[in-house]
Amino acid sequence: MSDSPVNVRYMVGDVQASVDWYVSNLGFSVLLNAAPAFASVERGPLRLLLSGKGSSAGRPMPDGRQPEPGGWNRLQFIFEDLAAEVERLRAQGVRFRNEILTGPGGSQILAEDPSGNVVELFQPAALG
Repeated sequence: MSDSPVNVRYMVGDVQASVDWYVSNLGFSVLLNAAPAFASVERGPLRLLLSGKGSSAGRPMPDGRQPEPGGWNRLQFIFEDLAAEVERLRAQGVRFRNEILTGPGGSQILAEDPSGNVVELFQPAALG
């Protein structure tokens, strides 16, 4: 099982815009593109399932709640030079919720995909 990919589903407002964002900004590859309902992209062992309203994951719950993008749960990607990565992404027009924050474990910043889903960029603190 350790060789199996890890699947994460994100609800998105625009499947094609999300595919383009993950491919151009974070180096994902497209596995399946059935926009506007659904797409699957991957980076290493991570398979990201991008689900629009037309997908089965976009259907209302029995109590009427609608699945929607956004929130605070997030993917985390580790970088050796966080400041350089943030500069590169800002030059490409990527939106961030905050500035780089530093704590005892390292530094982080929160980027938003086109639907407002959060992607954390993280640089671990130097171990010494």
